[in-house]
Amino acid sequence: MKQEKTEQSKEEMQSARQEEKREEIKAPTHSEHTMSARRTAIVVGGSSGIGRETALKLLSKGYRVFNVSRTPFKGDRIKSFSADAALEGEIARAVKSAGEEAGAIDLFIYSAGFSMAAPIEHAKSGDYRYLFEVNYFGAVEALRAATPFLKRRGGRAILVGSLGADMPIPYDSFYSSSKAALSMLAREADMELRPHGVRVSALLPAGTATDFTYNRRVYGEEESLAYSPSVKKASAALANMEQGGMSPSLVAEAVLKLAGKHNPPPVSAVGKYNFLRYVNKMLPERVTDWFVRKKFNQR
Repeated sequence: MKQEKTEQSKEEMQSARQEEKREEIKAPTHSEHTMSARRTAIVVGGSSGIGRETALKLLSKGYRVFNVSRTPFKGDRIKSFSADAALEGEIARAVKSAGEEAGAIDLFIYSAGFSMAAPIEHAKSGDYRYLFEVNYFGAVEALRAATPFLKRRGGRAILVGSLGADMPIPYDSFYSSSKAALSMLAREADMELRPHGVRVSALLPAGTATDFTYNRRVYGEEESLAYSPSVKKASAALANMEQGGMSPSLVAEAVLKLAGKHNPPPVSAVGKYNFLRYVNKMLPERVTDWFVRKKFNQR
């Protein structure tokens, strides 16, 4: 009787093992699932500039791409979700809707931005608060909304910043400050989310030739008062650097390259400008600031 029970127990164990093996064969691994499913990307600010170029390159790589912005993406290859980053809750709802439609997010990119050239003394609170809503708080809301969907596939998040995060830009102080905050957000988020398989990075382009230059809010004489000549010189120098600078396509390529890294840096510049970041960190601030003043025609 005891022998019969033992044999029966062996048979049950063998049957259970076989069933487990069948289940293992049926259930795809994480990497197999990622490879078999079409990769999905959400680009916030994908209707123009760097965001649009990035969205187009992602399409060419086979991604299913969603755009979140105030204006829709021109063309029928990318579905747009309307949202204004400056309005609390709006961008989070749009990213969540896109994530729910996609099911999971492999790559999330925040490329929305706003710039203003104004003296700190006379800057209007409505202007610089709007700037921070778009450049920083919008990124916080969007990243928070994207995180649950990024976790499902161990996705990547890239926040498009600026070299102005590391180096001051005369009379563009609020923009530089917001981008510095964005870089630290990326570092902090990367620490928190890497145990969940998600990596977060900030990418810092230098001057880039897009319509961003012409959309900058530049204070005139009546607003800048005694600072007006200096504001004009600084904003003109910045515009020349941008329009004579990198192409948005080059920045988009850097985004894809960063997204493909197994162990991406939390903050990096585009191409050769990583060396400039290194030199900037080695030099005393007074030396960097002197160089910047000269570059922007300031006293």
